[in-house]
This record gives sequence, structure tokens and C-alpha cells, in this order.
Amino acid sequence: MPRRPVILGMALLAAVAVLGTPPAQGAEPGADVGVIGEPFRGTLPDGSVAGLLDAHNHVMSDVAFGGNLICGKVFDARGPAAALQDCHDHEPNGEFAWFENFTRHGSPVGTHDPTGWPTFTDWPAHDSLTHQAAYYKWIERAWRGGLRLMVNHLVANRQLCEIYPLKNKPCGEMESLRLQARMMRDLEAFIDAENGGPGRGWLRIVRGEAEARQVIESGRLAVLLGVETSEPFGCRQVLGVPQCTTADIDRGLDEMHALGVRSMFVCHKYDNALCGVRFDSGAQGVFVNAGNFLSTGRFWQARTCTGELADNTVTPDGVLPDPIAPLVPALPLYPPAPHCNVHGLSALGEHMVRGMMERGMLIELDHMSVKAADRTLDILEEADYPGVVSSHSWSDPKLFPRIYALGGMVAQYGHGAGAFAEEWRRSEPVRDQYGVDGYGFGIDANGIGGLPGPRAGGDPVTYPFTSADGSVRVERYTMGERTWDMNTDGMAHYGLMPDWIEDIRKVAGAEIVDDLVRGAESYLRTMRAAEAHVPPVPFAGTATASSTEFNLLTDLRPRHAVDGDMRTRWASTNRDGEWLRVDLGQPRPVSRVALHWEAAYGADYRVETSVDGSTWQTAAALSGRTGGLDVVTFPPTTARYVRMQGERRGTRHGYSLYELRVY
Repeated sequence: MPRRPVILGMALLAAVAVLGTPPAQGAEPGADVGVIGEPFRGTLPDGSVAGLLDAHNHVMSDVAFGGNLICGKVFDARGPAAALQDCHDHEPNGEFAWFENFTRHGSPVGTHDPTGWPTFTDWPAHDSLTHQAAYYKWIERAWRGGLRLMVNHLVANRQLCEIYPLKNKPCGEMESLRLQARMMRDLEAFIDAENGGPGRGWLRIVRGEAEARQVIESGRLAVLLGVETSEPFGCRQVLGVPQCTTADIDRGLDEMHALGVRSMFVCHKYDNALCGVRFDSGAQGVFVNAGNFLSTGRFWQARTCTGELADNTVTPDGVLPDPIAPLVPALPLYPPAPHCNVHGLSALGEHMVRGMMERGMLIELDHMSVKAADRTLDILEEADYPGVVSSHSWSDPKLFPRIYALGGMVAQYGHGAGAFAEEWRRSEPVRDQYGVDGYGFGIDANGIGGLPGPRAGGDPVTYPFTSADGSVRVERYTMGERTWDMNTDGMAHYGLMPDWIEDIRKVAGAEIVDDLVRGAESYLRTMRAAEAHVPPVPFAGTATASSTEFNLLTDLRPRHAVDGDMRTRWASTNRDGEWLRVDLGQPRPVSRVALHWEAAYGADYRVETSVDGSTWQTAAALSGRTGGLDVVTFPPTTARYVRMQGERRGTRHGYSLYELRVY
């Protein structure tokens, strides 16, 4: 699609904004964080908001996982000397920081200088996963440098908390989420106090699209709350037995929504009662697989994938740190890759997905197994629900076209500039196909994941430079006794986000920056569509079939496939080639058919339409299906009759449908 000259237009608008707003008395605005000038406010000429999107972040995870895993605080009234201290168990030289060493080096062996403020000799660093990366002044620098929308995921992992021996916060996941939500409000109030009182700060926690848009237009940072947790609402499973109910899920969703949460993961890292997960690989995968065993009573269960979708490859073996190794047996042998988790979306997981749709929330597809993600997208496609997000590209990229087709949003993990630009280019055709104007990233700061590293060779970042939105000047950042440089340090902490964006511009030019500056607008459009969603109502109709299975105990006549009751069904005799036809009563504009299969499903079949019931056109031909829910979309056509015409059965039984719904 044609690209609009965002940066030039924004630079002109920003110049007006800066000239019209005198700097505060004393130092230039932003001088203390190395970003000079007034941040852009207002809208682009087309009325859209402008700003970078971070769709996946964990500001308050220093109080998660028991409170001693992430070292250093986001803020402290006593200043950085009190906030930016290492964990006591890392002293005197980091050799006892086994989790830091394992995640940083792939081994529990290692050392580092534990001193934070004011020298920052060894941390923060782009590859240090357990030291504070989102101190509030660093967030301020990111905001001043162009960030306008952040999705802060409250995060918890009961099993990791219980494994780590030192803790001062609760391991219960719901208690941890509540604490982090409260701490985010405390941070907002703390920033307000620094800037003149309630409502005067540069960071605002928002509860919806309209409020977020107003905050961004005022030139401030809008923060949406999300949840990424392994056992939401206590929904763990032990040896396959769920530990929660639908009532637990309903209460939990109501509570989270009341707290302001608008985006949630259904599962994360460990299989739970809701869905199977997408595996981790490498040394971290060995660690997480061991955690899956401790959480559920079994290791990940994988099969060799037979379709085009795949989960990450399970690492077969590796060295576990001493605190965990005695607790788990040897990892099982796995079949040849590519690997797919055998577990998909459970009935409880489907209940949660539908509950989130009812509340207008965004459903995070990342971390779901491809089997679970595929089923979730089927549900969303039947409902034509746009509120689906891949916030840090932890999904099979082959699913992205389905996300975009619904009106959803995909944000890329915060890779180094070269890899980030390469993925942006690779995915550009599908974004253009679906008219997506904007691109985002998921930095995952404080999420036990690495930040973008320095780029080797090429055209380096030169200081000072102009921010992505053209409104401010960005200089090297000095704090305490340390000055950071993107060329040598990478994105050592969240405050170097503007430097990382400039590094990306050096690699890929102005076009990628234009897309990034429209990231916040793109996300808000998805959010607005989810909030305004009205569930579609299928056309009413009467059903006839080529045959009906005779059963003394159950009525299996065709009418049960169109009665709206998922407890009843139609079943044919045990032959290929049987069909079910729905008469809509009069010609209708038809473009989508949902087939809810019972265990006896159609492997190969056609969806056909007709105006008169005699002449049929094939709307879609499907092959190699595996049952469950099939959602078939096709160009709108006028039809009175819609037919499922079987070709090959998937089992030795006939064809059986709980519901055939026409939209």
C-alpha cells in the first residue's frame, strides 16, 4: 500500500507545538534523561494518533515471582540509590545468582559486579534477565523519545516462585496480580506528585480505547493493563485434572476487568486447565519443561506435526541448576521434529475465550500451542471478533494472516535492529494485503527475556539524533557515573528505546519508522473494534439430509443441527458422500458457514450454495480436516440453500454435526 510521509508532517506539527510551549523554568525539558524538547502532542493530519507501541511489557515484575527474582525497583521515594540495588543473594560477585547465571549464560556458573547505582558496571544490560530494566526515569526517556502506548502485563508464575528459595511476596498468582495492579497505581501517583499533583504526570493508566486516545493526543503515555500468567484464576491442572471451574473463570474475568485489565493470555509457559502451551527451546526450554513437570505432574507431551503449523522444538536434554535438578526425573525422549503439543484448547479454555469476547477484551494468542491457537481462531472467526493480538510474536507466523483478517494486531518481539527489520520486511506483504497501517513491538522488559543487543558493523547510531516522531533531540544517556551508547551496549534498559528505533532506521530507512509511529493507532483500532463488537446472529433455517442414523436412545434428525443447542446433533448413516442441507427460507447474502463437528467428522467435504435447491455452486472445498470447529469463509454470495456435501469421512462412523450455522 502507498506509504504516507509521516515523519515530515509530524516534524512540522511538532515544531509548532514546541514553539507554542515555552520550556519549564530552569533546565530544558527532558535534559535529565537526555531527550531535549517537548514531546509531540495532538494528532496527525488524518486525525489518527501518533506514537510508538510497546504491546508487551512487565513494569512491576520486581514484585512478582516472590519478589526476589528481579533485582531493583521501578521507583522509590528515596531515589535511584535506594531503587537500583542488586539482590542481596547476588553479593559479593554474583556467583550465587544461579538463576541470573543460568538465563544469561546457560549455566548456573558466572559472576557479575552487583553494584547498580551509581556505577552500573554490569547491569542493567541487554542480556541480563534478572536486573531491573524499567526504572521509571527510563520509561520517561522512552516516552519522551516517542513511545505513546504501552501494554503492561501483570505477570505471575506460581511454580517459578516456589522454586526460587528467596521470597518476600506471595506466590499465589492472583495475589501477585492484584499487588502489581496496585503498584501501577502507586507509580502513577508518584509521577503525578513529581509533576505538580494528581493528574499532572506524563503516565496515565487507561481503561479503554477512547481514554487511551485522549491521553496520547495530550502528549502523554497511555498504559493499558494486561495479564500474562500461567494459572489464571487457579486454572492449573494436575495429571490432566482441572483445578478450576467455569464459575472461577467468570469471577476472575469480572475481577480483572474491574481492575482495568483489557488484555489476557489464556496460558503461559506451562500447560494448564485451559490450553496447552507453545514450547520453549534451548537451555531455557529445559528449565521450563522441568517447571511444567512440577506444575502439572508431567513433562510437555509432543508429537511430530503433520500439518503446516508447528510449535517450537523441544530440547531433548540439558543441564538443570542444582535447586531444580533433584526435583525432576530425566526428560522424556521426544519424536522427531517439528514438534506440536498434543494439548489444545479445553472446554474451560473455550469458556474463557468466550467470556473475554463478552467483555470486549483482547485475547492474546501468544504462548498457546498451535492446536489451541487454531481452535481459538476458529471461535473468533465464527463470531467475527477482531480482538485478537500476538503481542511479542510467540506464535507460528502462519497464523498471522488469520489475525489480520479478523482485524487483530501483531507486534514483533524486540529483536536487534537487523533481525527486527528483516521480519518487518518479510511480513509486509500480508499487512498490505489486509490494509494494516502500523507496526508495533513487544519489548518484554523485566519478562525474563533479552532486550535488543548492539548491532555489529554497518552504519552506527550517531548522537544526537531526532526522535522517531521528529519532535525532540536525543543525546547519549548518562545516569550516575554511566553513559550508555546503543552501538556498544544495545538496549541495556527501557530508556534506550529511542536509540534502538534510530538503530532500526539506520538499517531499514524511514519507511519502517513511519510504520512504527503508527503502531499505537493500529492497536487502538483493534481495541475499538473489540469494544464495539456485536455478536453475529446466524440465519434461521430448516434442515434436511441424505440420511439419518437410527438410534433408539437419541433423536439424530437433521433439525437438531440448526436448533442452536450444542447438546443435540444430526448424524448420517455410515457412508461417504452423505449431505446436510439448510433452507434459509428466502435468498440471503451468505459469506460464512460454521460447522461444529461431533466426533464423527468430515475429513473431505464441500460447502455448496444454491438459489433454487437444484443447481449448486461450490463455495469452498476442504480436505484433510480433523474435526472440531470448521469456519468456512468465502466471497459474499446470494443463496437460499447451503449444503455440507461429504466426500470422505474422518472415522468409520458417518457424518455428525452439532450445529451448521450460516452467516
